[in-house]
Amino acid sequence: MELEPIEPTEAVELYLADRETEVTRATITSHKYRLGHFVRWCDQNGIENLNALTGRKLHEYRQWRRDEGELSPASEKTQMDTLRVFIRWLETVDGVEQDLHTKVRSPDLSGEEKSRDVMLDKERADRALEYLRKYKYASRQHVVLTLLWHTMMRVGALHALDVGDFNEEEQSIEVVHRPEKDTSIKNAERGERHIGLSDEVCTVLVDWITDRRPDTTDEHGRHPLISSELGRVHRTTLRRDCYRYTRPCVFTDECPHDRKISDCDAAEHDHPYECPSSVSPHAFRRGALTHALNSEVPEKVLSDRANLSESVLDEFYDNRSKQERMEKRRKYLNHI
Repeated sequence: MELEPIEPTEAVELYLADRETEVTRATITSHKYRLGHFVRWCDQNGIENLNALTGRKLHEYRQWRRDEGELSPASEKTQMDTLRVFIRWLETVDGVEQDLHTKVRSPDLSGEEKSRDVMLDKERADRALEYLRKYKYASRQHVVLTLLWHTMMRVGALHALDVGDFNEEEQSIEVVHRPEKDTSIKNAERGERHIGLSDEVCTVLVDWITDRRPDTTDEHGRHPLISSELGRVHRTTLRRDCYRYTRPCVFTDECPHDRKISDCDAAEHDHPYECPSSVSPHAFRRGALTHALNSEVPEKVLSDRANLSESVLDEFYDNRSKQERMEKRRKYLNHI
């Protein structure tokens, strides 16, 4: 087989364009970000034609990412698995030697490493929401953190919501996949669902929509539920809201990391993610699901509400011991 020369940046662009019809926009964005590191490495190492890739060079890239990024095993696996998919695609367009993708190595994670992730526990969630309820009631930040914790939805689903998706009378909110209008959700149509809301959450949403929400539209003329003066709030802003209001110093005026708050970079408006205790939107989802499992909410109920399989729920979110799980089963089966 004769290889056809292909430059790294061009290859990534062609790959992403080819995958657009197969995966969601969020997946495309993630792959673009991860492969951007690979393009940067190629540039630094003078690799202008991917025909020159070998197993050894791929190993050198893996080591470079370890040294540069201080990656956790889970993050390294994610990045290398994406690279493997990309290399396999290159094989189909005669960009690299056949079967080169089999030489892309990534960590074999133990069950503990697979499931280990940052999680917001209920106590900290309650304190953050209590602070917002008292000092920033029905603000954007209050709505964002309230919905993430109580609905267990992903940040992409939150970003996709319109005002019309909220039904006050039925006390529910509908998650809809609208890729043609730039708000795709994970699992596409299979991710669409109605989510029931409590009285308290509905009240916060009504007060936000009625009194606090900027009455703006996005570029498609839609009325985003989470809006700013410029239209639909970006996902980055939603993430920043989570990082900002999960810093312990916000609701305790103390730092558990022995930092002087007045001198701490993480205490500044634009750097909340630098606080070791601040967490991302996924930590809300993980924490809320774990709390619900510990409160013995049936797995089927959580699976439908959060749009994930029961097997994933069991492997990545259930931190109960085998003994505790046995006792739960006994509770339901003793009467049979």
